[in-house]
Amino acid sequence: MVTVSQSHTTTFLFFTTFLLIFGSISAVRLLPRPNTTTTNDLDFIRTSCNATLYPDVCFTSLSGYASAVQDSPARLAKLAIGVSLSQAKSTAAFLSKLSRSAAKYSGDGHQTASAVIRDCVSNVEDAVDEMRGSLRQLRDMNGRGGGTAARRSVETFRFQMSNVQTWMSAALTDEDTCTDGFEDMDEGGLIKTTVCDRLEEVKRLTSNALALVNTYANNGAP
Repeated sequence: MVTVSQSHTTTFLFFTTFLLIFGSISAVRLLPRPNTTTTNDLDFIRTSCNATLYPDVCFTSLSGYASAVQDSPARLAKLAIGVSLSQAKSTAAFLSKLSRSAAKYSGDGHQTASAVIRDCVSNVEDAVDEMRGSLRQLRDMNGRGGGTAARRSVETFRFQMSNVQTWMSAALTDEDTCTDGFEDMDEGGLIKTTVCDRLEEVKRLTSNALALVNTYANNGAP
């Protein structure tokens, strides 16, 4: 007969193994990075990132694409959203796996953790959809059909950018809601720590993307 202590130990070891395997997976994988980057390109990224809450995270995540961005606030905003979207998608997949695994166990607080993780998955998936919407809007504004800023009215630009800002703000709110659920838990241990750490990465990237979107909205009107 399996004792309660043995059951707790088995459950703990399972989740420890799971989190060690999946918790450290990096999600920032976009298109291959260009090989040629100039000092001016990097300076533009660095200066732009200084307007964000997490400038070091911003520069580290975006500087590899400086030659593609050059000095374009529009391209920088799209790239920042793309990076945060990639991280959010990877985190949603990680949380879905964790939720399915946690659902197999009861006791030890894992039943409660499983419910919180499910809610978190829903929040992050909503954030992913909102970031996709903002990215589609930016692409429609600055690429498809050959449109340029010079061919848009100030009113149209502001309206479209307000949509992007609204979606990115909503994405950040959904990510905050996810971590709020874990902060209210008295138990959770390694699961709580790993998930919250992972979500903090996503939130920092999303916050930076929103800041760069705001900069483009304020300064990029034709």
